[in-house]
Amino acid sequence: MKLLVLGATGPTGRHLVDLALRSGDSVTALVRNPATLGGLAEKVTPVTGDATSHRAIVAAAAGHDAIVSSLGRGNSVRAGGLFTRASAAVIGAANEAGVSRLVWLSSFGVGETFDWSSAAQKTIYRTLLRSIYADKEIADDRIRSSGLDWTVVYPTRLTHGPAKGTYRTGDRLPMKGNPTISRADVAAFMHQAVHGGEWIHRSPVITD
Repeated sequence: MKLLVLGATGPTGRHLVDLALRSGDSVTALVRNPATLGGLAEKVTPVTGDATSHRAIVAAAAGHDAIVSSLGRGNSVRAGGLFTRASAAVIGAANEAGVSRLVWLSSFGVGETFDWSSAAQKTIYRTLLRSIYADKEIADDRIRSSGLDWTVVYPTRLTHGPAKGTYRTGDRLPMKGNPTISRADVAAFMHQAVHGGEWIHRSPVITD
């Protein structure tokens, strides 16, 4: 499968690229600075560009089977419009390039998933993550109305731990406290989702 990965140099994106390469996929990584790919640069097709640029994504997506986005804001709690701008660029570019499949990483607590959150989670979402989650909600809603074969993934609090392979996923999951999920497991789920049709037009929640 030919995948265009956005956010390939991020902590989740690197797991995703590694999995894709090990499974025999062909990976194109859209990055602002190819040097940040390190050793991956020789294993993927690096394309220099910004994930909020329609033109850059069109050029990178041509001839691909799917776009997978693991974009994130790192340690920042300010959205900076990243997700709204990237979603608009991705949707327009995907339609122009003829790529219908999109797997998009969001966060549990965004949109209607906020109502399913525990009290501990709600406190964090209303305060520390308020800006990022508001931006992500607009992006997610836009993707769901895009006409693409989308999957929007909602992980709980992300960790840097190893993959366990025993995570839970579903359209809605009960929450207690502030549960976590490793980025490695999220990447594995996203890679599985892009290769199958089970999660098309669905918004899976994923947690340990």
